[in-house]
Amino acid sequence: MTDSERLDEPCLLTPAELALVMTKHRASRLGFAVLLTFFRERSRFPRDPSEIAASTIAALSRQLDLPTPMADDILLTGRTAERLRAEIRARFGVREATVADAELLLIWLRDHVAAEVGGELEPMLEQLEVRCRELAIEPPTPERMERIARSAWRAHEERFHTRVYERLSPATRERLEALLHPDKTDTAADVTGDGAAATDHAPALLVRLREDPGRPSLASLQEALAKLECLRRIDLPTGLFDGVSSRDLERSRQRVSVEVPRDLRRHPEPARLTWLAAFVHQRARRLTDDLVDILIETIHKIGARAERKVDRELLEDLKRVSGKQNLLFELADAALAQPDGVVRDVVFPVVGEQTLQDLVKEWKATGPTYRVTLRAVIRNSYRGHYRRMVPTLLAALEFRSNNARHQPVMEALDLVKRFATTKVHTFPATETVPLDGVVRGLWRDAVIETDAAGQERVNRLTYEIAVLEALRERLRCKELWVVGANRYGNPDDDLPTDFETNRMGYYQALKLPLEVERFIADSQAEMDEALTTFEAGLKRNRGVRLSDKGGGWITLTPLEAQPEPPNLTALKAELNATWPMTSLLDMVKEADLRLNFTEVLRSPTSYETMERAVLRPRLLLCLHGLGTNAGLQRMAGLDSGATSRDLAYVRRRYLSVEALRRAIAIVADGTLHARDPAIWGSGTTACASDSKHFGAWDQNLMTQWHVRYGGRGVMIYWHVERHSLCIHSQLKSPSSSEVASMIEGVIHHCTEMDIDRQYVDSHGQSTIAFAFCRLLGFELLPRLKAIHAQKLYRPKTGQPDAYAQLQPILTRPIDWALIRQQYDQMIKYTTALRLGTADTESILRRFTRNNVQHPTYKALAELGKAIKTIFLCRYLHSPDLRREIHEGLNVVEQWNGATDFVFFARRGEMASNRREDHEISMLALHLIQNCMVYINTLMIQRVLAQPQWQGRLTPRDYAALTPLIWEHVNPYGRFELNMNTRLALI
Repeated sequence: MTDSERLDEPCLLTPAELALVMTKHRASRLGFAVLLTFFRERSRFPRDPSEIAASTIAALSRQLDLPTPMADDILLTGRTAERLRAEIRARFGVREATVADAELLLIWLRDHVAAEVGGELEPMLEQLEVRCRELAIEPPTPERMERIARSAWRAHEERFHTRVYERLSPATRERLEALLHPDKTDTAADVTGDGAAATDHAPALLVRLREDPGRPSLASLQEALAKLECLRRIDLPTGLFDGVSSRDLERSRQRVSVEVPRDLRRHPEPARLTWLAAFVHQRARRLTDDLVDILIETIHKIGARAERKVDRELLEDLKRVSGKQNLLFELADAALAQPDGVVRDVVFPVVGEQTLQDLVKEWKATGPTYRVTLRAVIRNSYRGHYRRMVPTLLAALEFRSNNARHQPVMEALDLVKRFATTKVHTFPATETVPLDGVVRGLWRDAVIETDAAGQERVNRLTYEIAVLEALRERLRCKELWVVGANRYGNPDDDLPTDFETNRMGYYQALKLPLEVERFIADSQAEMDEALTTFEAGLKRNRGVRLSDKGGGWITLTPLEAQPEPPNLTALKAELNATWPMTSLLDMVKEADLRLNFTEVLRSPTSYETMERAVLRPRLLLCLHGLGTNAGLQRMAGLDSGATSRDLAYVRRRYLSVEALRRAIAIVADGTLHARDPAIWGSGTTACASDSKHFGAWDQNLMTQWHVRYGGRGVMIYWHVERHSLCIHSQLKSPSSSEVASMIEGVIHHCTEMDIDRQYVDSHGQSTIAFAFCRLLGFELLPRLKAIHAQKLYRPKTGQPDAYAQLQPILTRPIDWALIRQQYDQMIKYTTALRLGTADTESILRRFTRNNVQHPTYKALAELGKAIKTIFLCRYLHSPDLRREIHEGLNVVEQWNGATDFVFFARRGEMASNRREDHEISMLALHLIQNCMVYINTLMIQRVLAQPQWQGRLTPRDYAALTPLIWEHVNPYGRFELNMNTRLALI
């Protein structure tokens, strides 16, 4: 090192510290300096030489002008070390922990940390170190800290169990215990739907209550109602779990889910009954949500089936008669020529009788006759079958609304409920029947009848149909909510309750100004800059033309195809030659041996009897069987010696949604760390998202038939970054919002990646999405299909002649007054999305076209139009941006293609009706593909490190390089798992 480099090197020791070190014996100076600097940064001494960076030792050696020793020889030992450590503690005002300190730390962990981390050891140890630093205490040894953390967790659990148990009455305890035994009552038979009383060999009632509802139908609704009634009869005390963390509740529910009833009966009574009470509490809320889903889908099904039936009946009557305008003139001419003639003699020779009959049929089929027929079919279907659900449903669910504007629907529900068990044909004349805001156009002229006395009366049956349809629309946008539900619960509970108290902190977290005028001024300036730049470059922009056609038309020339990368084919051939027919299972195993992601796949129980050496291969076999859809039976009987029953046990006990998401995050973060920046570039912040359809059994609420995909199934929504690493996945129904899935994945993906650019297709964007994405701090970059019909908005009023060249596609100014009025509310909803106080779709459900009168919806729509205008200007102005979006979406489409390769068995259909099974299969597929990407990344880097590949790749090769390749991978054949063999990657 030169003198100049030595002068430029930062000093680790301050002048005062250097003076202190120089007072020590020369042999102890470096060791003392290491202890001093380490303690200054970490408030503890190093526990192992590996904690001390070699660069730190070298820098201190140079600063002290001492030779650099080996890392293993750096730590001092013996009495000298104890004396120097005591001196360092005294210098920083820190003391050693005592037994009393350990007790206080245990109590603090129990009261403030245990509930939040849910029993995870690592977060508790991290918080324990932070607490010791706050109290100026040197943390105890790792073994003692672990004992303190485990004791604190056990104390927290025992206190939680005792508090809940003491609040349960003897009768409630008895009813909870009954869940673990077969129920021989008639009610139990009703719950199972088998129509017979349970026998001694019947499964426990708990097993039946765990089952998910079937497809939306009257039978599913009745079965779910019976289960909900069974849970309510247990009669848990009101507010039993108030103040209890959601993680404690979820952990208790998982204990009940993974253990069979006979195992649950072996646990101490307080713990057992607490877990069962938590299960009943959460299962009742989940069932309430399911009931609302069934209600919404059933009401939709009544109308949809009626429309299909009427369409079939009137298909022959829907013949289109061509040239109707000419026929009208010919008829008029013939009638005027012979006004006194006979129709058969004058009209029929000009326009045939059959043609006139077809005209009449077309008018009847498309006019009032169609609506009358449709109403009749819906009414008959409802009266003959579906009406049986109304009395029980209205008695079981309690609907409420926080908006006085929807009070007519509440009054209508109360009216229907009071007369649900009667047989009156029309409501009594003395009853006030709400019509406005309840009965829509199709039913408006059908609910009113005239009685024998000539008075108008409301038909009760037809009115019920109209009320149920109104109820469906209000529930979908959460203007009506259900007591005791989660997703359909009180929308006010979705928002942070402490927003007013911590308003400044929430604004700072979103990096938004507190002053709305500053926010508006910044947005207007950004709009003006984007519009001005687009207009200035329009004449030179050969790819974009604007015209007045159709009220404003944008013509966008497609981008030219990129040249083929010249060397990637050779690179793939090299991979195939070096690692031919690599087993996909071996790739998953190698990823686990390097990253140890199976370590987080743990049982929710407080103990594990199986050795990790035995468990680890079984976990890998389960993941491979589920992720490839081959199934556990196919993976059994291999070198591990595990039977299908062993794998089923591991699947039930160790594979949960939360644990798999943590494993995926480990692999994703490991891939990001393993990348060579010289090959893949610096850190990526761009992500693309899209959905893919998977076939699935349809006796459940998630699976739907979708005309676009031509079959029944579910959707998986992927978030894939630029280099083919998937950071988030979500299971959704085909009809649910892709916008909600897009936002959910960006803000809750649980990896180290920080996303600031999100590519989507047309289904993943909306004006509301543009608004929320801006408020959340990332750019929404969609590829719009209907680009020709897009409009640009003006940033200010009073400038009709501004942006003259953009006039064909310019429309009105943004209504900033709405944004000004609702700014705080918009930030409040955005904070709810960021914090996850409710799931994203529940929050966004309020801001749909079904709820256009919501004031915050109007403000978000205005902001979204402003941000979309900025995006459109940049998108149309910049071919590079269009290409960037196109390439980003190509990556996620390639990921979708890879899922067909990996998820190959059973034609890619999920063979289950349980939502949890679908989610586990999705996450196992996600994990396996990420493992393949991780191993391929290492393989590519090893190949490119060889001398013959140095400098061979061109910029185009690097731009097109992806680790998502599988020509050298074999997912089929005999699945052999040998934990002692490794892939040659070193």
